[in-house]
Amino acid sequence: MYGFDGGKLVKGRKRSSIVDSLGLLLKVIVSEGNAGERVLAAYALMELAEERPELLEKVEVMWVDSGYDGDKFGLAVWLMIQAQVEVMHRKEKQFEVLPKRWVVERTFAWFNQYRRLSKDYEYLPEMSEAAIYAVMTRIMLRRLTS
Repeated sequence: MYGFDGGKLVKGRKRSSIVDSLGLLLKVIVSEGNAGERVLAAYALMELAEERPELLEKVEVMWVDSGYDGDKFGLAVWLMIQAQVEVMHRKEKQFEVLPKRWVVERTFAWFNQYRRLSKDYEYLPEMSEAAIYAVMTRIMLRRLTS
């Protein structure tokens, strides 16, 4: 799928999501593949704070991977929801399980079980976001019934 960004043809999409400690989706933003991760995360957090401020009232620590490292991002999170940003870094080059980082990765793995989300079939980013919300709704309903 291709998108346009500033007159240039851009290939790919990027999903930025905010999940709770159980891996349940709170907010997702789908954008062009060349969009900055920190900007997308701040935008998603800002939208979530406007739509559902009660979800973020008790948040004290936000765990992020090394792509979100930086003082400006930490300051932006602090100004929006008064939470500390804790970056999960790898200590060695070999594989290691990082605490708390697997929660978001597991959520993305749940999405890959559904054919429509395994690849980017949608023309509009809004349709991709709607498909992600529909799949997450189905996952949560299945958990309630079992």
